[in-house]
Amino acid sequence: MSAQTVANRERLVSLDAYRGMVMLAMASGGFGLEQVAARPPYSDQPIWRFLAEQFTHVPWRGGVFWDMIQPSFMFMVGVSMAWSYARRQAQGHSYGRMFGHAVWRSIVLVLLGIFLMSNGARQTNFTFVNVLTQIGLGYTLLFLLWGRGTAVQFTAVLLILGATWAAFYFYPLPPADFDPRTVGVPPDFPTLHGIGAHWNKNTNFAAAVDREFLNWFPREQPFLYNDGGYQTLNFVPSLATMILGLMIGESLRAPGSRWVRLLGLALFGALLVGSGYALDYYQICPAVKRIWTPSWALYSGGWACWMLAGFYAVIDCLGLRWLGLPLAVVGMNSILIYVLAQLSTGWIARSLQTHFGQQVFSLAGEGLEPLVRSASVLLVLWLLCVWLYRRKLFFKI
Repeated sequence: MSAQTVANRERLVSLDAYRGMVMLAMASGGFGLEQVAARPPYSDQPIWRFLAEQFTHVPWRGGVFWDMIQPSFMFMVGVSMAWSYARRQAQGHSYGRMFGHAVWRSIVLVLLGIFLMSNGARQTNFTFVNVLTQIGLGYTLLFLLWGRGTAVQFTAVLLILGATWAAFYFYPLPPADFDPRTVGVPPDFPTLHGIGAHWNKNTNFAAAVDREFLNWFPREQPFLYNDGGYQTLNFVPSLATMILGLMIGESLRAPGSRWVRLLGLALFGALLVGSGYALDYYQICPAVKRIWTPSWALYSGGWACWMLAGFYAVIDCLGLRWLGLPLAVVGMNSILIYVLAQLSTGWIARSLQTHFGQQVFSLAGEGLEPLVRSASVLLVLWLLCVWLYRRKLFFKI
């Protein structure tokens, strides 16, 4: 990772602001809202329960705001690629040089994701489900589709999602007497039935692949299942999410009216949301974020389009760039903020208590400590991003 001083020209400020919002939300860890909503008097107030639900992953099928964070991050990787490699091409970089950069970035992202998941006691063995690792596994493939045109890119999306659906659907279901507790699924877990049973937690095709693949690596104990149901092969359907972002990024670079592009972005988002919802509603394929089902890739990709459209309308179409700047300063250092959020939030919180008192997070009222703690840490990270922005220092891979 190297620090570069770069100019701000030719940047999509709305993308930086959207990325900044996503990174701050990701770094917040849910703002501690789940803990706040579990304590009286907030446990009896519907607004706190609603907020806690929006900042907590659903157990399996469906999604809330918190489940849209990772899809947004991966979608924006595709949007960013459309701009970054166009800029490199304009600077005279050859295709081979750009391909080499994509391969290098893939390797670094995979290794960085493995390192972050191995931090502390969180994970003691090789795992490939971290968002950076998932991006890295698909990044070079994404580059190979850069500049290939909408028809080729959308065909790739359909082929990826179709092949993923078929792999899960044709994988045999466990026998009738199978005990799901052997793969970490409690009896009260929301199990899917009918066709949806092919996408149940830890009994699906991708889980079977991981039981083979992950045991190739040195392990303290044989790998049996992932506690959250996440799988290495998620990178394949999530590559479709990144391709959707690439398509949007290239469309936003095309000449023409910004308002026309905004309308296209909103309509494309509606198409994706509607398609994903229909696949889930008619029980063709359940929308499950934890294994990135095809319906989830479409549904969440549509929401990512809509969220980007909101930022694009305000910042680029209406020209209110100053509104996006507080978020853009974070979005322009997204890798740095992600790594620091993974490694340093505990240290920042302890340092604040050391200098301002052990009770500093309880000054806003009893029971709100998790929320204040998270907001305080985010403020420190945001101020660091402001400092870097003012000095035009941006960390890139």
